[in-house]
Formats: sequence, structure tokens, C-alpha cells
Amino acid sequence: MRFFAVLLFFVLTANAAILQKANRYSDQNISGWLMSEKLDGIRAYWDGKMLQTRQGKEIQAPEWFVKDLPVFALDGELWSKRSDFENIQSIVMDDVPSDKWHELKYMIFEVPQAEGNFTKRLQKAEDYISAKKLTHIKIIEQKICKDKEDLAAFHKQIQERGGEGVMIKDASLAYFDGRSDSILKVKKAQDAEAKVIGYKKGSGKYKSMMGSLHVELESGEQFFIGSGFSDAQRANPPKIGTIITFSYYGFTKLGKPKFASFLHERRD
Repeated sequence: MRFFAVLLFFVLTANAAILQKANRYSDQNISGWLMSEKLDGIRAYWDGKMLQTRQGKEIQAPEWFVKDLPVFALDGELWSKRSDFENIQSIVMDDVPSDKWHELKYMIFEVPQAEGNFTKRLQKAEDYISAKKLTHIKIIEQKICKDKEDLAAFHKQIQERGGEGVMIKDASLAYFDGRSDSILKVKKAQDAEAKVIGYKKGSGKYKSMMGSLHVELESGEQFFIGSGFSDAQRANPPKIGTIITFSYYGFTKLGKPKFASFLHERRD
């Protein structure tokens, strides 16, 4: 069984496209860049034939959702509304697509491998969407960022509306793969992923439930997360081996995330 699990991991990794990844904003000069809301959905890459997660797993989207997508690649988020990640994930990761796909939009933030700068690449997708009169595919709105104060004001506006954060990008560049300082994310709290490796029993009102998750970062660093859980999640915590997302505010002197709080499980 373990052999097949390892084999599946390597198959999915081999199939995964090398997508653009953002670094964290830390007071860089971003005047004249484009900024947009960072959507908390499921990232979906369209390779011209099928939708797949960032790990290369095929997304079982209904035929009506993908039949009019272009032959060229798209990168974006499957999204419904703010603070709806759990619902979005349950819809997207279902092996049999349900009618709830009608709740989702494919929100495009990049056109991989297309020619021209960022603005021209997005225009290629916009022209296609308009020509086909597609209503479930949209381009994420981009705004010109004047300066750091403009970015801060936009970020505050997004947070007040319940949004996750802001993406900011140097729109003058040709398309590139991988992580870069030319794409930055702006969030009040940081977030990361960790693997569940165990549990700590609760006490007091949680004495018959999970008190905290024992988790491990990709770096091998281990620590416990004891906040952010509902009573239902404490009664039925994420299984060992599950990948979870948590928020935190920097690191301690020992290199452990500070004020770590559970956000959600990941199935993509």
C-alpha cells in the first residue's frame, strides 16, 4: 500500500505544471505595478485540455464548465465568495461533480506562456471570454498601484470586506515560471501548510476531544496548533497525514511559527 502511495505522489508531482509563485511583500518599490484581491479559493490550472490543481491532480469539473475553455493555458482560482473556502473545496474536490459547480466562477489571474507583458496576456483571455460570451469565467480586476500608501489603502479596503489579502505584480514582464520577487502577496497574517503527525488530548471542556494538533513543516520543524478549531473539528480532527493550512505571525527565536491558528484542511 505504501508503495502505491509513493508512486501516486511521484505521478502527481511529475504531472504538476511549474506555475508562478509569489514571495511576500516587505516594503519593496511597487509603484506602477498592478494589484488585485487575493482570492481564497482553489487554484486551478487549465492546460488547454483539462483543469488540474497546483499539484497536478485532475479536477473533475462538469462538462458544461470546461467545454468552452480555450486551447491555450489559463491560471486562476475556482471561487464563489469571500470566507467560503470549505464549501469551495468540497465542490471542487468531489470525484463526481455536483450542481453546486454553478456557485463557482473561474477567476483568471494569468495566461501562462502567452506572448507579451502581463496586461497583454490578460487581454488575450478577456478577448476570448467576450467572444464566447462566457459568464462563469472572469478576469480578476487589476488596479494600478501608485505607491506604498495606495497599496496599504487597498489592502485595508479588502480586509474590511472580509477578503484575504492583495496580490501585486510587475506587469511589464514577459511570462515566467516559478517563484519571483516580481509577484508579491500582501497579508496581515502569514499562512503556511503543515502535515498532521499526531494529537494532544484536550482538557477541561475539551477533555474528551482533541486539544491540539501535532504538525510538521516541510522543513522538518514540529510544533502544536491548539487554536482555530470548532467543537466539531475538535471532536473529529484532521486525520494523520492530512495537510492543513494555518496562520501565524512571524517566528519565535526557536524557529517555530508564532500564534499559529488552524485555518482549514487541504485536499488539493
